Formats: sequence, structure tokens, C-alpha cells
Amino acid sequence: MGSAPASDDVYLRASVQTAVKLLVVGHFAVGKTTFVGTLSEIRPLRTEEIMTEAGARVDDLAGTKDKTTTTVALDFGRLTLNDSLVLYLFGTPGQQRFTELWQDMTHGALGALVLADTRRLGQSFEIMGVLEELGLPYAVALNDFDDASAHALAEVREALDLLPSTPLVRCDARDPVSSTEALITLVEYLLTRTGDLEHA
Repeated sequence: MGSAPASDDVYLRASVQTAVKLLVVGHFAVGKTTFVGTLSEIRPLRTEEIMTEAGARVDDLAGTKDKTTTTVALDFGRLTLNDSLVLYLFGTPGQQRFTELWQDMTHGALGALVLADTRRLGQSFEIMGVLEELGLPYAVALNDFDDASAHALAEVREALDLLPSTPLVRCDARDPVSSTEALITLVEYLLTRTGDLEHA
């Protein structure tokens, strides 16, 4: 377990004027909890529970043999971009049975980062479909797992049937630099759609 954040990191700076809500979404066991924890400047709020045999009967556990816990509500983290702008990151549960719960979390969100795993790309379609139904703009980040085959981004874009304007990048949810770059890609995309985030 990480150490507690310093007291001056817990509270927002007095100069912060704008808070932006972003979702980190994706299918089960794609790395959302890790991503939020990697980027959060405060100790992230996590709602993880031990996986049970009952859950194993309804969740697709293929390719997740080492996973023992799962998010049952949300992950929450905070990242201050500058003196006046802060991002609130909401990681959503990935199981299909929690779709309605995370749909409710889209209220007030400016956009979403979809984490995807090339070993289970097909599981991303429902996630992206929900976002498109709700009209929430998103970028896609391929979380690079050690045992995943390498695929060209153009191949993945075609496989996911992404619009040319939808950003697609690679990231490692364990790495702060890589995760930050993925989040910047989303923020830059939102800027092109909505204008200055300071006025969101």
C-alpha cells in the first residue's frame, strides 16, 4: 500500500477555477484501476472486492487468470493540470452487469478514455457503443500487456471500426509518462471539439 499523500496534496489549490470530469472506461480487467492509480495525485478511492465463484459464472474471465479483485462501483482520482484547472478521473467497472451503473456516471463528464486490450478487442465494442449512444466523445488507448501480440495502430483502428477523427494511442497503465500522454491525447481531442477547457 502506498504512503498517505502529503497534506498540501490533499486539498485543491485556492486558485483552481475549473474542474473537469473524465471517465476511464473499458472492459473487465483492462487496467482502469491501475491507470487511475498511476495518475492520481491523491490516494485514489477504490471500490475493489475479492472476486467470487458466483461472479466467475457471469463474468468473462478469459485471459485474466491472475486477477483476484474487481471494481464494483468506481475508482476516483484527481490530477491538477495547472493553477486553475483540475481533472477528476472516474474509473468505471468493466463487467457487463455494471453497464447501467457507469452509464449514470457519464452525467457531467466531458469525455472518456477507453482502455482496450488487443487480446480482447471485441469486448470494447459495447463500451464504445454506449458512449456513442450517449454522445460522449472518447479516445482509445491500447493498454500494452506483456503477453499481447503487437499490432499496428492502423490494423487496430480498422478492427475497432473507429472514425478517422477518433484518437488511438498506445499506453502502459503502469507507467506515469505513458498514461499522462494518453490522457493528454484525450484532452487535446476534447479541446478541438469543445474549445478551451477553462470554459467547460
